[in-house]
Amino acid sequence: MKIINLLKQDTLSLSFEVFPPKVDSSFESVKTATEEIASLHPAFMSVTYGAGGGTSKYTLDIAQNIKERYDVSTLAHLTCVSSTKETVKEKIAQLREIGIENVMALRGDLTPEMEGQDRSHWDYRHAIDLVREIKESGADFCIGGACYPEIHPESANQKEDIKFLKEKVDAGCEFLTTQMFFDNNLLYNFLYKIREAGITVPVVAGIMPITNANQVDRAIKLSGSHMPQRFKSLVDKFGSDPAAMKQAGIAYATDQIIDLFANNITNVHVYSMNKSDVARKIQENLSDILGKA
Repeated sequence: MKIINLLKQDTLSLSFEVFPPKVDSSFESVKTATEEIASLHPAFMSVTYGAGGGTSKYTLDIAQNIKERYDVSTLAHLTCVSSTKETVKEKIAQLREIGIENVMALRGDLTPEMEGQDRSHWDYRHAIDLVREIKESGADFCIGGACYPEIHPESANQKEDIKFLKEKVDAGCEFLTTQMFFDNNLLYNFLYKIREAGITVPVVAGIMPITNANQVDRAIKLSGSHMPQRFKSLVDKFGSDPAAMKQAGIAYATDQIIDLFANNITNVHVYSMNKSDVARKIQENLSDILGKA
C-alpha cells in the first residue's frame, strides 16, 4: 500500500523505523530483530540507508523481506549522500522490481570524513534534487521527506527552513516525517507555522524512545533536539540504572504518543533502533487506543 493512502484514512496509526546491518556478520541478527517488529503488524515500516550510504546494499533486502513475509507496507530510504545518478537509477529499478511503492528521499547523514568536504560536485546536494530525480524517472512511488520541528541544523532560521520545506513538497513530497522531538509543544507550533506557509501534506510525528542515558548526547548531536526539564530529570534520576532507565524511557515515549493522539496527530513513527522489545512494549501500552488489544 502507498503510505499516503494510509495517512489519508484519518485513523490512529503507529509505525516503526529499522536500520540494516553495518557489517555482513550481523545481518541475521538484524534481520531477526526487524522480523520481530514486523510481526507486530505496524501501519508501515521504514528502512534506513545508513550514514554516507554505507549500509544501502542491505536496505532493499530488509525492506523486501518485511514486505513479502509479513505483508507490512515498507518505506525504503534513499539518500543524496554518496549517490550518483547511476546508482539512484539502479536503486529505483530495483525498488520497482521488488514491488516497493514508497521511498523516503533524504539528504542523508554525513560521515565524519565528509564533514567540511566540497559537495559542489555531488550529483545531488539536497533532498529536493533527489525528489525531482525520482519524479522525473516516471516511477510511480509515494515519496516522503523529512522535516524539523525545531529547525534543520544547517538552516539559518526557521523561516528559511520552512521556505525550503515548501519547495521540497511542491517538488513532489506527498508526506513528511519529523525528526525526533521530546516536547510536543514544539511540534504543535511547527505545524501551525507550516500550515500558514501553505504546506498541507500529512505530517507523521517521529518519536525516539530514549532507553539508556548514552543515547541522550547522540540524540542532541544528530537533531539538536531540545530536552525539556521533565526529560532531563528523568535521565538524572534513572540514567545510572539500565532497567529503570529503559522503563522510564518507554513510559516517556508512550506519554508523548498519547498526547499526540489526543491532540489529533493521527500518525506516529517510532525510531525503534531495531529494539523489538521496546517496539512491542510501546505498542502494548497503546493497544486499546490503537484497537490492537
